[in-house]
Amino acid sequence: MDDKALTIEFVRVTEHAAISVARFIGRGDEKAADRAAVESMRDSLNYIDIDGAIVIGEGERDEAPMLYIGEKVGNGKGQKVDIAVDPLEGTTLAATSAPNAIAVMAIGDHGNFLHAPDTYMQKIAVGPKAKGAIDINLSPTENLHRIADALNRYVEDLTVIILNRERHKTLIEEVRKAGARIRLIQDGDIAGAIATAKEDSGIDVLMGIGGAPEGVLGAAALRCVGGDMQGRLAFRNEDEKERALKMGIKDLNKVYGIQELAAGDVIFVATGVTNGDYLKGVEFFHGGAKTYSVVMRSKTGTIRYIEAFHYFNYKDIK
Repeated sequence: MDDKALTIEFVRVTEHAAISVARFIGRGDEKAADRAAVESMRDSLNYIDIDGAIVIGEGERDEAPMLYIGEKVGNGKGQKVDIAVDPLEGTTLAATSAPNAIAVMAIGDHGNFLHAPDTYMQKIAVGPKAKGAIDINLSPTENLHRIADALNRYVEDLTVIILNRERHKTLIEEVRKAGARIRLIQDGDIAGAIATAKEDSGIDVLMGIGGAPEGVLGAAALRCVGGDMQGRLAFRNEDEKERALKMGIKDLNKVYGIQELAAGDVIFVATGVTNGDYLKGVEFFHGGAKTYSVVMRSKTGTIRYIEAFHYFNYKDIK
């Protein structure tokens, strides 16, 4: 991706999606919140000078009316790029006004994102200081000791972020037995992966099983900040395995490193919907709204935080 001016255009996409969702915060309607994000993001993408294709999106074409896998986006006049989106990570978080709901997008050169099927993925992710220390084939206890060594700390000083799910009962028990602390979250493991790379987040490692598409987006973010991640697809049934094979997955048990999840030059963009550990949420004021976004690029290692004021009289935001 050569056009640096495109970066701000991508930020506008997540900003508009976040503002659209923010009107549904706390209303208890997950579908309405998600629909607002999807429609806004799809509409905004159409104005950008790119020949884009959705590789991580809302599902397959027969399941999603827009932002489906394989859908063409952009006006077709620019460079060829692949786009991974999660218009609203944390639909339940937004509907209940809980922290860490975000609008997310990652952009890469064509062919550089894993075409992850809509299934689960076992993940382990860390920040830059523990890069190279993780091995998903080892036990959680062994990984915690390796991470502690890399950080020059005790295991008891580590905090692990884990989705609060019944499937993680054994994982939670082992992490506690090893002596590490745990932060349980209801949703939002993209934000959880990013938190491992933020010095003041208090989070050292993400462990557990979450969405495979979110795994690719998390890897894209960590690529930009020098973090590390590994993932292995965790299929729920035979139908998901068949769909994965059709999408080009050849080894169903393969462990994917961070470079295989998100390779090449990657741009990652996120805008806060509700207040969170990494970004503040949308703030409305008379006549407009304020958004907080982050944009990262793996090629340069640049991280920019953007506070933007949107005045509805001058912008096409409804």
